[in-house]
Amino acid sequence: MVKDGNNGAASFVPDRLDLASLRTAAAGCEGCDLYRDATQTVFGEGPERARFMLVGEQPGDQEDRRGHPFVGPAGRVLDRGLEEAGIARDEVYLTNAVKHFSFTPRGKRRIHQKPTAAEIDACHPWLDAELAAVRPEVVVVLGATAARALLGPSFRVTRHRGEAVPLGEAVAVATVHPSAVLRAPDRDAAYADFLADLKAAAHAA
Repeated sequence: MVKDGNNGAASFVPDRLDLASLRTAAAGCEGCDLYRDATQTVFGEGPERARFMLVGEQPGDQEDRRGHPFVGPAGRVLDRGLEEAGIARDEVYLTNAVKHFSFTPRGKRRIHQKPTAAEIDACHPWLDAELAAVRPEVVVVLGATAARALLGPSFRVTRHRGEAVPLGEAVAVATVHPSAVLRAPDRDAAYADFLADLKAAAHAA
């Protein structure tokens, strides 16, 4: 397939919108330039008819190397929060707004770099396809990048976190990305707020 610079990932999305077909097609996506330096596409994971879809920003260093979403330190925060909020992992589909790791090399380290608006927009067809395939009841929006992708550039997580807002046939509940909990000066307070948002999402289902 030829990359269409104006179309992002759209030309790579298959006609068949089941998760297996989407994952296979996404492995070859060249809808933006992030694929050039990333190790691999990190597609979403979870059951086809999950009640909850959790959408983060992008894969991190460990996710990029291992090929699975939320397997690094932020993922451990998320796992703890889901358990304490009463959200079973077998009811959760995990994905990111952007499917390739965006980073800046610094010596042997790869430093996370926030995806650009163009990269978020280019990857959006995959997110639309995942929503169509999974048809979740509740979409948990993790951080500003996911909020921009799903709720628009004017949405502010800090202003509306924990609130249930319409999103197609589902409802969306926004909170911070779990990595923000790890960076917070008061990690316990940040985690308590994060957990409260996850509990709000659990009650919205």
